[in-house]
Amino acid sequence: MKDGVSRTGLRITTILVSMVVGVVAVILCCCIILFLNRYRSAMVQSARTSTAQAVSQVSNTVGSYLQGMNQAMSMVEWSLLESDEDRDRMLTAFLIFRPDVVAVTGYSHSGELMDCWCLDREPRENIYRNLSFDLERARSTGSSYMTAPHVESIFEGYYPWVVTMTAPLEQGNSMAWVSLDLSFSSISSYINNVSIGQRGYCFLMDGEGGIVYHPQQQLLYAGLKTENSAALAALEDGSYADDTVIYAVTSVPDSDWRVVGVSYVDELVNRNVSDMIRLTILLGAAVLLAALLTSWLLSRLLAQPLRALAEAMGSFERDADHFTYRPVGGTREVQELSGSFRHMVLRIQQLMSTVREEEINLRKTELKALQAQINPHFLYNTLDSIAWMCEQGRNADAVKMVHALARLFRISISKGHELIPISKEIQHAESYLQIQKYRYKNQFTYEFDVDPACLDYYCNKITLQPIIENAINHGLDLLVEEGRITVQVRQDGEDIVFTVRDNGVGMSRELIESILEQGPKDRTGIGIRNVNDRLQIYFGKQYGLHITSEPDVGTCVEIRMPKIQEGEYEDK
Repeated sequence: MKDGVSRTGLRITTILVSMVVGVVAVILCCCIILFLNRYRSAMVQSARTSTAQAVSQVSNTVGSYLQGMNQAMSMVEWSLLESDEDRDRMLTAFLIFRPDVVAVTGYSHSGELMDCWCLDREPRENIYRNLSFDLERARSTGSSYMTAPHVESIFEGYYPWVVTMTAPLEQGNSMAWVSLDLSFSSISSYINNVSIGQRGYCFLMDGEGGIVYHPQQQLLYAGLKTENSAALAALEDGSYADDTVIYAVTSVPDSDWRVVGVSYVDELVNRNVSDMIRLTILLGAAVLLAALLTSWLLSRLLAQPLRALAEAMGSFERDADHFTYRPVGGTREVQELSGSFRHMVLRIQQLMSTVREEEINLRKTELKALQAQINPHFLYNTLDSIAWMCEQGRNADAVKMVHALARLFRISISKGHELIPISKEIQHAESYLQIQKYRYKNQFTYEFDVDPACLDYYCNKITLQPIIENAINHGLDLLVEEGRITVQVRQDGEDIVFTVRDNGVGMSRELIESILEQGPKDRTGIGIRNVNDRLQIYFGKQYGLHITSEPDVGTCVEIRMPKIQEGEYEDK
């Protein structure tokens, strides 16, 4: 398993807590929305009911007031049938008995004031305008009617707020109409004191929508307030609500008056709804906190064994060879998972031991196979050079080449050892360069620059020769001017670095990548590729070859390997 694998998954604690809290939050939100919607509807209905009840009480009170006026009018009409003396006595007694009656007045067929009964008050001699009697309305109505509240204007220095009821008298009576002025202050005070919330109120209107009495009459006269009484007059008795205002309309019995109650949603409903929202939010927060705590405790109960198991898996991932598994407790499912993991650990450790042994054997086999591939390739090139010299009649040189080849192969064999001292590898490379120099008729020169401290370290045998061979055959062979090869050996910290430079034709970046990564399609670079593979098989991927080259300038091959003392890696 590869170390450092990114783990981006969520923990079971996070998942469980998120799921529980999320589900509770969704359900809670739905319940709160549904509850608040129902609560607001109930509050609106309650406000409508309370407004209707207040209006109903006002209607009953005004109805009683009007009924009292009708009864008073009946007594006045009955008194007017008596003789003048009895009439005056009866009306005086009536006014004493009914202090709310301001005055009783009688009018002729032409509308002139004929008589007036009022305790301790006499009408003016010249009445500019009598607001209590309207001749045209009296004639057109033909029956009793009631005026809107107004100021009594027939007395000097006395202006009570009254409502006037006017009724026609029977034929034969000296008066055509009689009017009863009843004080309206008690009813107006009662209406003014009716409150529906802090800003709600009631007012009276007639059947056509005209305002009979309004507690904010002055604001209406000043144009600072308006009432859509025409629209309200078209409504049936009942309660009505819109987004901001609740109206309740009730007709006053035995009259064309209607009582209208006005209340405000934001006062009666929204404020209570806001309070309820705050309360539900607090309760919701408490429920969410409880759900969070419960889910966290539950997740801890479930997640702690799983986390211990995950930590055990991480420890096994980091050091599988020395890992010792300890069973993890918890629920039955976790215990079963723990047992399965223990079985897997034992099986994987067994397989790792087997694979490790097989890798060692495979590496040895690969090294031998690569070495066997290099030797025939080198032998073919060398024998080809010797044959060419024999054909040219250079037998003495051919003999020297055969002796050099013998020395070269003695070093190559090295009693079957893969690692040889760097000093012998240098001798091996120098023997090869001597052989190649005979073939190429001294067309190139070579130079060794070796740090003496490096000679006793060990390296893979036949490491320099394939690099030098490639430099001669593919770098210097096509060169017109004299070639030059420099072999350098130096220390770099805990590593040994071989460097082979030539001033040949160079290689392109694509060819270098092809040699090191995929290998060429022809025979070019077989030795280089195998040297790199051998070093990486033996020492690891951080070692091997690094090639830099520039066309028409030359090539530099850097070979890096660790410092190896005698006896190290020998059994690998």
